[in-house]
Amino acid sequence: MTINCKGQLIDLTTPKVMGILNVTPDSFYDGGKNDSEQLIIDKVQKMLNDGAIFIDIGAYSSKPNAAFVSEEEELDRILPIVKLLVNIFPKIIISIDTFRSKVAKATIEAGASIINDISAGELDENMMQTVANLRVPYIMMHMRGTPKTMQSLTDYQDILKEILFYFSEKVNKARSLGISDIIVDPGFGFAKTLEQNFEVLNKLELFQMLDLPLLSGISRKSMIYRTLENGPSEALNGTTVLNTISLMKGVNILRVHDVKEAVECVALYERMIKR
Repeated sequence: MTINCKGQLIDLTTPKVMGILNVTPDSFYDGGKNDSEQLIIDKVQKMLNDGAIFIDIGAYSSKPNAAFVSEEEELDRILPIVKLLVNIFPKIIISIDTFRSKVAKATIEAGASIINDISAGELDENMMQTVANLRVPYIMMHMRGTPKTMQSLTDYQDILKEILFYFSEKVNKARSLGISDIIVDPGFGFAKTLEQNFEVLNKLELFQMLDLPLLSGISRKSMIYRTLENGPSEALNGTTVLNTISLMKGVNILRVHDVKEAVECVALYERMIKR
């Protein structure tokens, strides 16, 4: 199971780690922490040294009720960072966390390699065609509504069945447009209650029927710290536990704030299943 990132074939048979780089002032965990070029360089260097294969950059917070960011502001935030990192780390594989096709096009042209769309094309009708034209891997996530409205849209008859049907439709559309490399993300924390998040996690192995790489983005999320009655800054241990469960249920990519700990999860998991 491989994906082609601008000529680099990445084998996902062994799970890989995607490090998160938020360049927003209001991200739920690290908002405002990456506000200078040197801080960004240092953080990315550490993530790469710790074993991250991908660096996922976001310039528009998707937490519930996040402030609106114009397309121009998103581009102003993210483009200089992509250019900076490509210049300093020529072999870096950058994923762009955006639901806007113009941001996707500009950042891929600046040197990014993957598009990570929380809306799977729902918030920009041109996104899938743009990704197809760019010939890059596409991460599609399950969400209802928008970040502002999603937490009011949690009424499901059968959440697993409905998410799988959602992906079957999205994958068919992506394939029809010519997108070759597709990764699915069940969207923990997006249009799901606490109980629904754990139901999806408990049955995560069902997503293998899609026969596509699976990404788990569970790092320091509220399903962890609300359960443990602490906060995002205290949720690393819980993240490690749920990342391990994700790996055991067939996840191929862990999207995380804490790369070293996630890489250790993968190493221990791989050692356990070694024949």
